[in-house]
Amino acid sequence: MSEKEVFEKVQKIVSEQLGVDVGEVKPEASFANDLGADSLDTVELVMALEEEFDIEIPDEAAEGIATVQSAVDFICKKVAV
Repeated sequence: MSEKEVFEKVQKIVSEQLGVDVGEVKPEASFANDLGADSLDTVELVMALEEEFDIEIPDEAAEGIATVQSAVDFICKKVAV
């Protein structure tokens, strides 16, 4: 799976979870500031990403994932892209 494919999957999940247009889910977009995620949204988003990519995102790592690109980077490392 390429980084582009990971981004596209993350983009789709974020769009569905947060109810935002796919076009708003850009790499630099902040989940809280740009996409309007609250703490519950963030927890649900992490769970959806864990399920989609069959990975575990520890709480400490989840706290550092603030943007779409940071989520993509973390997932790419976990799935060895």
